[in-house]
Amino acid sequence: MFHHKHPYGAFIPEGVKKLIVGTLPPPRFTTGELKVGDVDFCYGSRDGLLWPILNKLFDLDLKFENTADAIFQRERFLKSRKIGICDMVESSRREKIDASDLGMQHAELRDVISILRAHTNVETLLFTGGNSKNGPEYFFRKHLKESYPDIKLKIISNKVPRIHQFLLDGRSINTVSLTAPSGSANRAVGSMDLYKKMKKQNPEFNTIDFRVLQYKGYF
Repeated sequence: MFHHKHPYGAFIPEGVKKLIVGTLPPPRFTTGELKVGDVDFCYGSRDGLLWPILNKLFDLDLKFENTADAIFQRERFLKSRKIGICDMVESSRREKIDASDLGMQHAELRDVISILRAHTNVETLLFTGGNSKNGPEYFFRKHLKESYPDIKLKIISNKVPRIHQFLLDGRSINTVSLTAPSGSANRAVGSMDLYKKMKKQNPEFNTIDFRVLQYKGYF
């Protein structure tokens, strides 16, 4: 079985207010066999959509290449916005070496609550996916149930993106379950009534444009 280890630790800039929370990058980031167009950084897969979305949203003129400049651009942006990244999964096992969340077995989770306690300015967790099995919200709930059963998620909004809130040492922290920035989620986006309506109004409108509008209010 392939031991899929997270290649990056948590990226926590000074004064961080928001944390992007996902699961694991593709296995090639663990083995170091990056492809042309990959960036050796969190969410750096050339197939991923998070950085293309943020690039479009903030007009960042990012480089999509395996260079130190490309990494520096992303770090600079995150620091400027006081945004960190701390994925839920430290490692998992896989029978098939691919990037599917469902393929993860025996996941070892990071202690995100301890990280939040160490960084008291964090107000929001931005999940790059919802509560479907092995998604970031799913693992966060599992983390609470297994290690912090007294912490409960309270629903704030049940519309996509769903928003929850919990109390940690007397402070309120929101979670936002964004539509996943992955190609596999495009079908789900395409089936949404709001997307269909906007696509009908503008045939040039696409699934990245839809996420840009969704993410805008949270980044």
